[in-house]
Amino acid sequence: MPSHRKPRTRIRTAAPAVGITTAALASVSLLAQSAGAAPGRPKPTVEEVQRKVDDLYRQAGTATESYNRAKEATDDQREKVGGLLDEVARGTARLNDTRRVLGTYAAEQYRTGGMASTVTLMLADDPQAFFDRNHLMKQLTGREEQALRDFETERAGIAKKRADATRGLERLTASQEALRAGKQDVQTKLAAARTLLSTLTAQEKARLAALEKKKQEEARKKAAELAARQEAARKAAEAAKAAEAAKKPPTTTPGTGTGTGTGTGTPSASTKAAKALAFAREQIGKPYVWGATGPSSYDCSGLTQAAWKAAGVDLPRTTWDQVKAGIRVATDELRPGDLVFFYDDISHVGMYIGNGMMIHAPKPGAYVREESIYYMPIYGSVRPA
Repeated sequence: MPSHRKPRTRIRTAAPAVGITTAALASVSLLAQSAGAAPGRPKPTVEEVQRKVDDLYRQAGTATESYNRAKEATDDQREKVGGLLDEVARGTARLNDTRRVLGTYAAEQYRTGGMASTVTLMLADDPQAFFDRNHLMKQLTGREEQALRDFETERAGIAKKRADATRGLERLTASQEALRAGKQDVQTKLAAARTLLSTLTAQEKARLAALEKKKQEEARKKAAELAARQEAARKAAEAAKAAEAAKKPPTTTPGTGTGTGTGTGTPSASTKAAKALAFAREQIGKPYVWGATGPSSYDCSGLTQAAWKAAGVDLPRTTWDQVKAGIRVATDELRPGDLVFFYDDISHVGMYIGNGMMIHAPKPGAYVREESIYYMPIYGSVRPA
């Protein structure tokens, strides 16, 4: 039987502009003027440039998470709209089948002199009104009456699905616009950072590198202090446990176990964390790319999401949602596999590996690497499993 499904309208996603917009260029131009030796305005110091560049990268990180959220919403909405359009097509096919059945009944009534009422009923905008007319109901057999009711139910259902699809397309358009705006925002921030760095002389770049090295050394020192505190806490806990065990009299019980356990139960939290951590280690050296979720490149939340997925745990896409996925833990109580979030706006995340260190995808131009969790201001930490 030929298909009566109408071709679905292709859902187009407008490709975000790849180039830097006029607004971005204007922002970059202003930054370049402030960084250069503009008349009457002192050139910023290397320290000021470092702070500004760091802030621009942080803002780019925030914009990246906004982009990730918009992309997730767009993908979800596109899937919903596609499903609704499929339902409309299937419903239309069923409606056409019912219409053919009613046509058969109309032909039968024509032969018996009852065509006018049925044909009018089929063509009416409100067939339900005819059901309230006793004289028409008396003319219908039980089979005909059910077919008519099915026809009206199917038509009402399709109308609702079409309305839902229309609203869904409107929301999809809004999500796509947010996606384009998010990409533009990221590009603007990154372009501004690159322009600012390009104003530095070779000597100033060397000075900037020295400042970066000093920052990393200070962060590693704090990481070592955390590692020492955690080790001391571990030893104290073991000593307390041993002391408690020494107070209890030894007990002997007959060995009744059969030793037939297979060890195939649900993986423990520590096992899952170990798998997530192993995955993260394998990604070291891969480039940071904003909006990327692997396998060749990642942004910060894309890396943590992929790592925990490898361990069988589904995390949300953005840092703002990942921070809610698990139990909060204090910095001194961090364990390998825990997620550490940074900045007041929770725009960055890394995976704790122990000894005050983490694996993370830092920023554009950098690669997945190990780093002290004190390299950035800590917001809080979460244990996903």
